[in-house]
Amino acid sequence: MSSPTGPASGLPVRMPRPRQSGQPGQSGQPGRHRRPEPAAAPLGAPPLVLAVPGTPDAATRSLAEEVVSIARSELPGLDAQIGYVDVDGAGGEFPQLEAVLARAAQERSERLRKATEAAKTAAAATAEAVAAAEAAGEVVEDIPPPPTVATDAPAAVVVPLLAGPDSALLRRIRQAIMSSGSAAELTDVLGPHPLLAEALHVRLSEAGLARADRARLFTVATAADGIILATVGGEEAAQAGGITGMLLSARLAVPVMAAALDEDGAVVRVAEQLRSAGSARLALAPYLIGPEVSAELTAAAAQEAGCAAADALGAYPAVGKLALAKYAAALGIRLQASSATR
Repeated sequence: MSSPTGPASGLPVRMPRPRQSGQPGQSGQPGRHRRPEPAAAPLGAPPLVLAVPGTPDAATRSLAEEVVSIARSELPGLDAQIGYVDVDGAGGEFPQLEAVLARAAQERSERLRKATEAAKTAAAATAEAVAAAEAAGEVVEDIPPPPTVATDAPAAVVVPLLAGPDSALLRRIRQAIMSSGSAAELTDVLGPHPLLAEALHVRLSEAGLARADRARLFTVATAADGIILATVGGEEAAQAGGITGMLLSARLAVPVMAAALDEDGAVVRVAEQLRSAGSARLALAPYLIGPEVSAELTAAAAQEAGCAAADALGAYPAVGKLALAKYAAALGIRLQASSATR
């Protein structure tokens, strides 16, 4: 039997080690498992402007707001805004992309002025704290460098809310950037990426078209034995979707073929190819965030192909993280491991 102060006679019981605090001036080694400080947006960083396609409505706005909310949660201090590509005029409750970018360009000088003042204040506070510590006889190590302001950054970074390429839509986004006079930087679309294959898998499993298996993400059984990956943007989008289709096929161990919803007869042709190859139970997986095309078009394509359809990707967490990753890559910002998805 053990006593309150230690083990009973001769029994080899491991005693707990004292916890190491890792704080300066205390004994012991620094804590090895301290959680790193979260990354934060640099001072004066330009806004992330999410370019949202399609005819906006309340559902589209809710989706876009959820995506930028995810991005903000991954990078504190991030200025994330929404601009709608296909609206006329200022947009009212749905701000036009061109108007959002023009305002960002107008606010750039004031944003940099405030950032410069904040950097000076932070540097002065650090110097004061170091002086006080040294006056108290403490040895100060690892003094943080003074914060810098990226004065050469663009007025805004535009991230298209697209899983794959859509040449017509991307042309409209570039035109909005040019017309705004903002010289904003346009990033690539979000895909292809393994996280989007994961999101497609989840949407299929939610619709009962694929078995969700958290323990074995690869080679799992599926209710469908052939998947049509529905894209928008013509043949270019279908070809680009093939990469994510390969990743999804590896997860489900079934054939996956991409087809463009906006190409006449493409979905039916792919369905016939899959059936001729031996697939009997098909499912349509929209490789779409949601606003790109109407849900009716997706449902009609699935009905024409004679198969069930999963929901679009929507505000799946990976969508917001990938949007942030595109923004961070454009500005050279290093994200924490949980946010760095490239």
